[in-house]
Amino acid sequence: MVKKRNELFDWVKAIIIALIIGFIIRAFIISPIIVDGPSMEPTLYDRDQMIVNKFNYHFNDPERFDIVIFHATEDKDYIKRVIGLPGEHVEIKDNELYINDVKKEEYFLQTANEPIITADFDLSSLPGEYDVIPENKVLVLGDNRNNSTDSRIIGLVNIEEIVGKASLVYWPFKRVQFAK
Repeated sequence: MVKKRNELFDWVKAIIIALIIGFIIRAFIISPIIVDGPSMEPTLYDRDQMIVNKFNYHFNDPERFDIVIFHATEDKDYIKRVIGLPGEHVEIKDNELYINDVKKEEYFLQTANEPIITADFDLSSLPGEYDVIPENKVLVLGDNRNNSTDSRIIGLVNIEEIVGKASLVYWPFKRVQFAK
């Protein structure tokens, strides 16, 4: 009887430890997310399931063209691409991206079947009317510029609001890929 009780206790202990480890991994290291909407097409599609790396930004700042998940509202997280970093002036004119007056290639838009058109804008036309991106903020845009609620509408994103970096699409199986 004592042996069965010890065995049961060992199983309960193992299950509790596994649950704690699972909670820590999901809360601080990686977690799943489902893409909601077409704002990141052609890179990510509605209902794609992904792994989010929450660990990376504890030690590093976001980099240009990272795909990030951030708290847009209390109830909603968005997934967008980092375009502008602190201290930079960003503008799009004639469908070309300029960072501090230097043209930047947006390689991820070249995979679209039809051209992605982005209306001209610069930081001064965004909410907040900045000349350069302030410290601790980034400018984010969806890859589907014609159908994206991004910094052009919601303004610059606080780096503290970034949950993590999109790392891997794991479903649907035919689209398994690392996020680029």
